[in-house]
Parts: sequence; structure tokens; C-alpha cells
Amino acid sequence: MDNEHGLAVSAANRTGLRLQWSPVVAGALTAAALTAILIGFGAAIGLGVSSSSPSWRDASAALALLSGLYLILQALVSFSVGGYIAGRAQRVIGAMPADMPADMIESRDGLHGLTAWALAVILGAAIVALVGMSTARPVIQNRPSATAAEPLLSAELDHLYRSVRRPANIDIGYERAEAGRILLTSSSHSGISAEDHSYLIQQVAATTGLAAAEAEKRVDSVIGDARTAIQRSRRSAVILAFSVAAALLFGAVAAWAAACAGGRHRDGATLPEWMGGRPTTAVPIV
Repeated sequence: MDNEHGLAVSAANRTGLRLQWSPVVAGALTAAALTAILIGFGAAIGLGVSSSSPSWRDASAALALLSGLYLILQALVSFSVGGYIAGRAQRVIGAMPADMPADMIESRDGLHGLTAWALAVILGAAIVALVGMSTARPVIQNRPSATAAEPLLSAELDHLYRSVRRPANIDIGYERAEAGRILLTSSSHSGISAEDHSYLIQQVAATTGLAAAEAEKRVDSVIGDARTAIQRSRRSAVILAFSVAAALLFGAVAAWAAACAGGRHRDGATLPEWMGGRPTTAVPIV
């Protein structure tokens, strides 16, 4: 019996049960295109897990969770379509052995769907990296003193150095960068040190022309706002990371199942019950 199964496997390998890259690439490109379209549509209607806009930090946790669920949903749709194409578009070379196990055929189709999923993920990651590099390079060249606090705490830094008596030709870029690095420590366990707190008050008073008491009041208010902004940014980052990981995992399962369904449609076979197919009824023997 084992010898017959081995012969069937060998015959299957000879009749084209190998990885075919044309349907894999087609499925991966389709999945990547649908992902870009659905993510763009979600961003257009306000379903974004993260944003550089200061107003995003005022969004509720429910909106962040809804955005994460949408990210998972679009992954299921995109990778299902890509996996189905990868399974349906295969070419079976030669005749199938009559005793070919059904699970072997499904494993071949699922492997094509899973490979299409992996290729689509790599393409998406490469596009995101290229877009990130193209948008980050001008900022680094034009503002060498900018820090990571600028996109996150830009509104707080604007409030910190707001002054109507400062001449327009004075550049406070370094002061903003230094204050941003200090404000980033506000969310740590120890918070901003007393030395940094005093230095920030002196810097704000000297730059804006405020009295020491008013400068201290402004610094304390900005520190509280910065702490809240950093905490909300961390919450959004956690939701984003979890949503991306869950979307990719569910997308892999969806691609595998959809590829199996596409392979069955290609071969003219019925879907199994766990895919929504009709249960097979036994014919009574008379």
C-alpha cells in the first residue's frame, strides 16, 4: 500500500504538480493592488490607525479599533481574491493519476495561494519602505536639527514658543529640537528631571519674552499635553502593530483556503463542506 502511494506521488510530480510562478505572481499582484485600493478607500473615509495630524490624537479608542478591524477585513478580501487566482489559474500538465489523494491536490493549490500571499506581503513592504524613504529624505536635508518629537509634538512645541514680540527673522529650530527631546522624556517613569524643567522654563522665557511665572505655567501645561499625546501615540502604535500582524495571519489562511477553492473550481470538483459546499449524500444501495 505504501508502495502504491509512493508511486502516486511520483506520478504526480511527473504530471506537473509543482510550483508554477505565473499564477503565483498574478495572484500576488492582484492582492497587492486590492490592498492599496482598499487601504486608500479606508483612509479617505477616515479609517486610519495612525496619522501625523495633531487632530488624530483626539480620536477615540473605538475609532482606532474600528480602523484595525477594517485593516483585517481588507486583508481577508485582498488575499482571498489573490489566492483564488493563484489556485484557479494553474495549468495541470499531463493527466492526473486516478488514485491521486485529494489532500495532495489541495496542498498543491494551497501552497500556490500561500506563496502568492508571501510575495504580496513582500511587495507591499517594499512599496511602504520606498514611500517612507522618499518622504523622509527632504525633511532630514532641510531641517538637520529636527527630531522625532517634531511630527508627534509639533502642536505642543508651537504652543511652547508662541510669541507676538519675537522678530520674524530669528530661527529657533535648535531650541525647538532641544525642547522636543526634553518633552519626549515626559512619558518615562521618572518624567522630566528638575534640571531639564528649570532649563526649559528659562529657555521659553528668554525666547518668548514671558515672565518667569508665565513661562513656568506654559511649560507645565505643555508637559501635560505632551505626556497625553505620547500615550495616545503609543496606544495607536500598539493597535496598528496588532492589526497588521492579525491581518497578515488571517490573510495567509484566507489565501490558502481561497486557492484550494480556486483549484476545485478549475478541476470541476465541488467544494468541501467547510468551504460552504453542499454536503455529499450517500446513495442507498438497492
